[in-house]
Parts: sequence; C-alpha cells; structure tokens
Amino acid sequence: MRLLGKAALVTGGGSGIGLATALAFVEEGARTAIGDVSASRGHAAVRAARDAGGELLFIRADVSRAADARRLVRETVRRFGRLDILFNNAGILIEKPVHRLSEAEWDRVLDVNLKGAFLVSRAAIPHMRSHGGGSIVNAGSVNSLVGDVGDPAYCASKGGIALLTQAMALDYAGDGIRVNAVCPGWVETGMFAQEARARGLSVARYRAIAGAHHPIGRVGSPEEIARLVVFLASDEASYMTGALVVADGGFTAR
Repeated sequence: MRLLGKAALVTGGGSGIGLATALAFVEEGARTAIGDVSASRGHAAVRAARDAGGELLFIRADVSRAADARRLVRETVRRFGRLDILFNNAGILIEKPVHRLSEAEWDRVLDVNLKGAFLVSRAAIPHMRSHGGGSIVNAGSVNSLVGDVGDPAYCASKGGIALLTQAMALDYAGDGIRVNAVCPGWVETGMFAQEARARGLSVARYRAIAGAHHPIGRVGSPEEIARLVVFLASDEASYMTGALVVADGGFTAR
C-alpha cells in the first residue's frame, strides 16, 4: 500500500476522475475525504467505497467559496488528524466562444477550476507544513498546454493551473511540499457526456470521434488517470515537483 498512513482530500470527488482517484487512494491505504458540490454524488461515492470494502468521508462544499474551502480542510484534519495529500480535481466546462460567453459564465469556470485550487491549497498548506510536507496534485488538462475550439474559459483556467502548479512548487519546495499537475487528454467522464450532448451526439459516437484524435486510438478512462495521481501523490514521485505530467494517448505529441 503506497499511501498507508496518509490522509488525503479530493475535491470534485463525487464522480469521474475524482471518484476513481478517491477509491484508488483508499485502496492504497490512505484515509480519504472527498468534497463535492452535489450531495447525491457524494453519498453515492461513499456507497461505492463501502461496496469496495473501503470508507470515504464526504463533505459537501463549493470550492469556489473561501469558507467552504477552509471547511473542507478543517473537517478532513479534524477526522484524520492531518492532511498529507490534496488532489485539486473539481472542475466544470462551459463551451462557448468569447463573443457568446457571459461574464457570469467566465467567472464561474475560472472560480471553480482555478480559484478553487488556490483556495483549497491555501487552506491545506499550513497543515502540510506543520507535519513536514505533503503532496498537492492539480487537475490540469491538455488544455493547460494547447488551446481548443470553443473553450476559452476552460482553456484559460487550465493554462492558469499549469503556472499556478509551477509557482507553488517553487514556493513550497523548501517545506517538503511537492506540487505537480496531471494533464489528461479526453477521458470518458460526466463532462465527456456533457460535450457529446452539446454536439448532438451519442456518447458512443462521440467516443469514436474523440478517440480518432488520439494516436493511441481511444479516449482514456478515469481509472487510468487515477493511477497517475496515486503515483504523483506517493513517495515514489519524491523527486518530482513542478511537473506537468501529460496522459493523453499521444494527443499533444501530434
């Protein structure tokens, strides 16, 4: 068990990559809390962990709100006594070009995807410093590195995550806190299904189209990304900080 004795927090942990990672953390021995804005998703995640023989702590929270971010960390530390691992995974997508994007929509995407990572990290870092270090993994994207059609707010938020990750890595290396980002290609999650609906396509048809954009010939699974997050969170990645680790089936290589 690579995370035995560790305490972890996953934001957006009720579904998709967040849920797969939370379950992987539990399997690797970490006491794990998840935050999610949806109570139904959160409770379903707790049941999924229980069915797998594990346990999750669910805390309902909106990471774009500073009070919620502080509460997420406070309740995690209250339950587990410490916080060693943070996966800033919470994210949303609004697909509109700039001329159709409202200010409120822009703010919402940036608030969840980028400010949320800042707020939860800000709350978590003092606890990590007090215990001699920790690991923060931020959810980037291939859109941390390259742009995409019709996704200016999402691309801006994930580009921001890339440099936030590197800046935090430099600021806290001396405290034993490693900060890295995982940058997935297209992964079949609820957000993927949302994209399919927006294009008037079935998930199966969109899966085939999206897969063709990846040299490996398919889209990824949440579990594949979760395994990478576990590695970055673990001591196996002890020499890695400030890294933007791409897992995209060759998408950006092409």
